[in-house]
Amino acid sequence: MKFAEHLMTLALFAMLGACASAPEVVKKPVEAVQQVVTTAVAAVTPAEAPVNPQAQAAFDAARAHLRAGRVAEAERGFRDVSARYPELGGAHANLGLILRNAGKHDESIAALEQAVKASPKQAVFHNQLGVSYRHKGQFQKARNAYEQAIALDDNYADAHLNLGVLLDLYLGDSALALTHYERYLALSPAGDPAVGKWVADLKNRKPASVAQADVKLTKKDGAR
Repeated sequence: MKFAEHLMTLALFAMLGACASAPEVVKKPVEAVQQVVTTAVAAVTPAEAPVNPQAQAAFDAARAHLRAGRVAEAERGFRDVSARYPELGGAHANLGLILRNAGKHDESIAALEQAVKASPKQAVFHNQLGVSYRHKGQFQKARNAYEQAIALDDNYADAHLNLGVLLDLYLGDSALALTHYERYLALSPAGDPAVGKWVADLKNRKPASVAQADVKLTKKDGAR
C-alpha cells in the first residue's frame, strides 16, 4: 500500500465531523488533530509501505511540533511536506485539518481536495473534505463528499453520522438522516447517547404535512 494511504486512520475523526449545533460531539478539535497525527504515523509499517526516509523525517518533524503544541511550526512542516511530496495524501489531509481548526476554510478545502486527488480511495479524506465543505456552507459538495466516503466504505461510521447531521440540520431530509443515524449507531458498539436522542426525536417528529395541518386547525379553532 502507498505511504499516503496509511497516513491517517478512521477511528478518531468523529469528534471533528459533527455539526456546531451538537457541542456534546465536537470536543477539543486541536487535541483531536494531535491524536490523529500520532495514530496515523503509527499505522505506517515498513513491511506494508516502504517510506522515503526524507519524507518520513519531515512528516515526523511536523508531527512532533503539533504534539508539542507548536501549531504554526506544524503547519509550516506539513506545507513543506505537501509541496515536496505532493503524492502523499496524508500530509495534505493533516494540513487541511489544522487549517480548518484555525478557521481557514478555503485553504482547508484546497488542502483536503489535494488529499483526495492524491489518494482517491481513502474514505477518511473524503469525509474530512465533506466536513470542511460543510463549515464553508457548501452543503451539496459536503453531501457528495460524505456519500463518496460511504461508497468507498459502507462501514465507515463517522461518514454516516456526518451525512446524517447534514441531512437533518442543513438539507431538511429528516427521513434519510434517520437512516444514516441508525446506520451509525449500528456501527458503534459502545453506542452514542446523543445520537440516540436525535433518533428518538426524529421518530417522534410529525411529518411536515401533518404538522402544517395542525397549525391550520389551531388557527381556525382560535378564530371561533
